[in-house]
Amino acid sequence: MSTTAATSLEALPAAARAPLLALKETLDRTEGPNLAALVVYGSAVRGGYEPGASDLDVIVVLHDTSLAHLKAIAEPLLLARYEGRVEAMILKLANIARASDVFPLLYDDVRQRHLLLSGSDPFAGLEIKDEHRRLRVEQELCEARIRMRRAVVDALGSEANMAGAVARKVKQLRGPLHALLHLKGTHCDDKLAAVLEATGKAYGIDTTPLLKVAAAPEAAHAALRAVLDAAILDVDRLGGPA
Repeated sequence: MSTTAATSLEALPAAARAPLLALKETLDRTEGPNLAALVVYGSAVRGGYEPGASDLDVIVVLHDTSLAHLKAIAEPLLLARYEGRVEAMILKLANIARASDVFPLLYDDVRQRHLLLSGSDPFAGLEIKDEHRRLRVEQELCEARIRMRRAVVDALGSEANMAGAVARKVKQLRGPLHALLHLKGTHCDDKLAAVLEATGKAYGIDTTPLLKVAAAPEAAHAALRAVLDAAILDVDRLGGPA
C-alpha cells in the first residue's frame, strides 16, 4: 500500500493545528529523547475532519513506557483531550514491529496517510502480511455485523437512534472495506465515499443510502446488512479451503 507522509502542520486543517502544536511542544519538553515519535493519523490527515465534531487521532511512541514516563505525559494528554479533542494511543517503540500481525489494518491506515510531528517514523518499513490483513478484516466485519444487530435492538424503534448507530458503523467500516478491496486487487481512494462506491460495484449493491443515513435509516440499514453479508462471505473465501 502506498504511503503519504506529511511533515508540516500546515498540511492539516487550520482548527487542528493549535492543539497538536501545543501537545508536540509539551511532549518534546517533558519526554525529550524518550519521545520516539508523535504521529497524527485519521480524519485530520485523510480528509473529513470536522472542527468541534471530529477527534484528532495521535500515536505517542515512547522508548520507555514505565510508570514514571506515563505519569509525566498524563496531564498533557488529558489537557489535549479536553481542549482539543486529541485522542492519543501510547505505544512502545520496541513493540511496534512485533505487533504487525495483530494490528495490520491500523498500521496500514497510519502508513498510508499520516503526519510525523516528532521523532522518526516508526511505521516505515514494517512488513505486514496479506493473511494477517485478511484475518483482521474478517474479524472486524463479523464483529460489526453482531454489534449492528444489538444497536438496532437498543434503538427501540427510534429512526433517529437507528440512523446514528448505522452512521457510526458505516464510518468504522471504511478501513476494513478498503483493506478488503486492496486484497482483491481493487484500488481506490481511502476516503469513505470512494470506498463505499467501490464496494458497491464489487458486490452489485447500491451503497448510496449509506451516505444519506439520516434521510432513510431503514434503507441504510438494509444496504449495510447487504454489504456486510457479501464482504464477510468474500473475505472468508479469500482464505481458501479450511
